[in-house]
Amino acid sequence: MKNKFIIIGIVLAVVMISCNTSNGDKNKTSTDVNIAKMDKPVFNEDSAFYFVEKQVLFGIRVPGSKAHAECAYWLEAKMKEYADEVVIQNFKATVYDGKVFDGKNIIGSFNPESKSRILLGAHWDTRPYADHDINPKNHNTPIDGANDGASGVGVLIEIARQLSIKRPELGIDIIFFDIEDYGEPQGVQSELEDSWCLGSQHWSKTPHKAFYSARYGILLDMVGGMNAEFAREGTSMYYAPDIVNKVWDIANQLGYSNFFTPRLSPSIIDDHMYVNKYARIPMINIVEYNSHSNSYFNARWHTLEDNMDGIDKRTLLVVGEVVLATIYNEK
Repeated sequence: MKNKFIIIGIVLAVVMISCNTSNGDKNKTSTDVNIAKMDKPVFNEDSAFYFVEKQVLFGIRVPGSKAHAECAYWLEAKMKEYADEVVIQNFKATVYDGKVFDGKNIIGSFNPESKSRILLGAHWDTRPYADHDINPKNHNTPIDGANDGASGVGVLIEIARQLSIKRPELGIDIIFFDIEDYGEPQGVQSELEDSWCLGSQHWSKTPHKAFYSARYGILLDMVGGMNAEFAREGTSMYYAPDIVNKVWDIANQLGYSNFFTPRLSPSIIDDHMYVNKYARIPMINIVEYNSHSNSYFNARWHTLEDNMDGIDKRTLLVVGEVVLATIYNEK
């Protein structure tokens, strides 16, 4: 994803939260949920960690590489193992420098006959440039993408496994977006207006099923870092503040307010922006915010340090439990 401000999103998010605060309980968003009585499966952090590590072991999953092709085959096989229906959306994508790659969006569906659906997403490709590495000599080296890519996918594969064990009442679609992280390198100005998130742009304009719709969506990006903070991200607050409030309220009831904080974070360009913009599905982003790093992301973001050493099972567990609780709270 790209850490670019969308000023209107920040301004509107601040206004909305200010209004909610000033009007007291009248406008306070709450979630009708009893965590103690909720009949939901138990998220397994060891399993999620394994799924993250498995992706990293394929190697650098940059589009056009052998590791990318092998990982795609494995992801398709895992989703066929768990989901009721799997669709592979093949597409051509022109990246910022004019190169054309074959991309694959991988979609697994549960209860495909249900008209009431929730969309869950993450990107599975890796960044071809460590352009935020502290060593400039590494800037043209691709990254492992353990957190930035694999962590979100790993959590969602474990969620898919749990959904196959205990079916939810509504339809769930899990989509792994491709060619998200092939945007222009740091310091390069591309002529391509939207050079990031090419897989989600393609899917949002041409969904895998005609007239596809969902109640809302949740994107997972960088959800495996140690002591991660997930703030209320600006683009999410601009398009879907009620969904943000719902998910953060559930996290708070689960006792995870130290992870899911009330803090606002800058709007970013990520897959959820295009799902909101083109597919018209209100989608939020659970993404790590680090106010102490130069990027405001995880300090390992787009560096050679984004490897398995930076993945924490506790964070995977927290995010997985929050998403599962959100799903099984829906009727």
